[in-house]
Amino acid sequence: MNIHEYQGKEILKSFGVKIQEGIVANTPAEAVAAAKKLQEDTGTDWVVIKAQIHAGGRGKGGGVKLAKNLEEVEQRATDIIGMQLITPQTGAEGKKVSKVLVAQDVYYPGANEPKEYYMGVLLDRTKQQNVIMYTTEGGMDIEEVAETHPEKIHKEWIDPAIGLQGFQMRKIAFNLGLSGVAFKEMCKFVKSLYAAYIGSDADMFEINPVLKSSDDQIIAVDAKVNIDDNALYRHKDYAAMRDESEEDPTEVEAKKHNLNYVKLDGNVGCMVNGAGLAMATMDIIKLSGGDPANFLDVGGSANAETVEAGFRLILKDPNVKAILINIFGGIVRCDRVAQGVVDAYKALGTIPVPVIVRLQGTNATEAKELMDKSGLEVTSVILLKEAAEAVEKAVS
Repeated sequence: MNIHEYQGKEILKSFGVKIQEGIVANTPAEAVAAAKKLQEDTGTDWVVIKAQIHAGGRGKGGGVKLAKNLEEVEQRATDIIGMQLITPQTGAEGKKVSKVLVAQDVYYPGANEPKEYYMGVLLDRTKQQNVIMYTTEGGMDIEEVAETHPEKIHKEWIDPAIGLQGFQMRKIAFNLGLSGVAFKEMCKFVKSLYAAYIGSDADMFEINPVLKSSDDQIIAVDAKVNIDDNALYRHKDYAAMRDESEEDPTEVEAKKHNLNYVKLDGNVGCMVNGAGLAMATMDIIKLSGGDPANFLDVGGSANAETVEAGFRLILKDPNVKAILINIFGGIVRCDRVAQGVVDAYKALGTIPVPVIVRLQGTNATEAKELMDKSGLEVTSVILLKEAAEAVEKAVS
């Protein structure tokens, strides 16, 4: 589950990470009030107006603006709220901005020159360990740094059974070229950041930039956070942070029906039980000359209602030219799925694309009998080869 910058910073702060303080606002008037509050609480003269969407590169798209007075705060917020923000991570369609973060200015003058770094924490599946990635090249796209200066990206692997060690924190601070107060502050920052990553059951924490301020404080100026969906039952407060307006509407609807759905760019919708069979089915579609339009796993508890919901999700995609249902009856009974297909036809009135059905396993005979007696225009197959041939015919 992705969350907004301001929400990620709330989590970081709860674990002791120093952050760029800010207040979220939904209207220009709220932004002005937030700026006044920040000036009172932090003493900041200027503020930064930051669009809140689930995408990086907001500054390049005009979604991050500096405001030097309250008049500029209102103008910047008016310009950003409601805009269709296009960044390298949103695609050409962009995302509509519904709220902004009014944040304090942390680039204040002082004895030292401010410096930006990049730091991210995630799981390295190949090593089965967590890894902290960091570089002195902060404030830039990490992908660009990796391509042009890969030698500047450092990695520190952490055995989850042992945890982050003191020498690793010091190594990170040393590799970033820090000393004195900044060195000690960076060690504290890394310790708290890793604690936040573990404590929140996150898939990823990405801070870009991490700022060494002019008075040697280490501050998280941004926060891109992804929480593991499977751990949300342990974090009801984090689950409440979900912003469904930032997610694909079809995927949101799928979650309501306990379906695992991911939209793809192809022309053949597929409905399968089990992730492994789903991957194999998408391979079959590809080999037959089509392209998968979605990943849809109805799971082991599929029934008529979930199958009908799956049909509705697939048919919302105008690119779909055919639907392949491939169910292996283990826990799920094939006749239940067949009944779902029949019910879906009745509920939807008509299904405007060819439907290929392969039901094998528990109650497969009863399922075939049910389909045969239904009178529906469904192509029933037994072998995967037959499914592939039917898909090829449907999309050609």
